[in-house]
Amino acid sequence: MNYELFKSTHLEGLQNYSELLQLQLATIESIREKKSPNRLFLLEHEPTYTMGSQRDQSSLRDSSLLPHRVHQIQRGGEATYHGPGQLVGYPVLNLKDIKQDLHLYLRSIEEALILTCQSLGVPAERKEGFTGVWVRNKKMASIGVGVKQWISYHGFAININEESLSGFMWITPCGIDEVQMTCLNRELPPESEAITPHLFGAKFTPIFKQEIIKLKDS
Repeated sequence: MNYELFKSTHLEGLQNYSELLQLQLATIESIREKKSPNRLFLLEHEPTYTMGSQRDQSSLRDSSLLPHRVHQIQRGGEATYHGPGQLVGYPVLNLKDIKQDLHLYLRSIEEALILTCQSLGVPAERKEGFTGVWVRNKKMASIGVGVKQWISYHGFAININEESLSGFMWITPCGIDEVQMTCLNRELPPESEAITPHLFGAKFTPIFKQEIIKLKDS
């Protein structure tokens, strides 16, 4: 299996979080057994919150008041929200064939998101000391990854339209006090046509593939 190739699939409709987690875990086993190529799943979730594996749960605020279910998961990072209007990407990649460096892999995801946003005229960038994608000091995308036997899962979420923002008001996103969340369509240049999650995913995929090739060759 060539390291630079992965199969990308955009799943239609709103996806159940638990079912997609099981799909990732099953894909990990298939890749480990060399029965499946690396995969990239792109999708929108039903409204839900996720929380990383650390002990401090304060970024959920009062979880009893949250309007949607919370999933406790094995990834880095604190509380975040997933829902309609947000593109979620789950790269399930064998990093043994790419580079066994989780930090550099995370930065490759980050770079691909930034370059895709910039290709649409949005001045996306990193923010020193934080993970994710930022625009004018507002956060637009979150990244949290995990590995099992050096096969990656979990991934990223980027807010595409206004609908994707409402769920964040109930939590402290990524544990960052007073952070302001934004979405791609809010930051597009004037007179630009609105972008859908599906269209952003189509533009992201080849850019991400190039970043994975660069990671392998670094």
